[in-house]
Amino acid sequence: MITRTAFAALMLAAAAAAAGTVAAADLTVEVADIRVQAGQLKLAVVDSADGWDGKAKAVAGEALTPTGATATFRFKDLPPGTYAVQVMHDENGNGKLDTNFVGMPTEGYGFSNNPRVMRKPTWDEARFELGPDGTTVAVQLR
Repeated sequence: MITRTAFAALMLAAAAAAAGTVAAADLTVEVADIRVQAGQLKLAVVDSADGWDGKAKAVAGEALTPTGATATFRFKDLPPGTYAVQVMHDENGNGKLDTNFVGMPTEGYGFSNNPRVMRKPTWDEARFELGPDGTTVAVQLR
């Protein structure tokens, strides 16, 4: 026979275990308009404004060599929540996004939600919700 105290302790332990379980979701990022098949496509997934501004680490990232006009990145088991994606095509492999004399990028770049702004978009302009069923985000390189 279980005492009330033992039953209460068992229920608290079960509730704590359930609270610690978070459903994982998959994020697919489809990148389009890749101009050249050289260098590296570098993608970062961030989950905060600090991450967006480079003040916190990305929660996920990947680099790949492009093999066509499109590329697909898959990130598995992310907690559902708010995210944003940044993509850079380091076409010449020098580790940075090259710009011209007035500061305009000369290599491909893009962001989630494809905001049409003449600056880096804000966190609010690029963020999206990743639900428990996962989502696909399309990023068009500029």
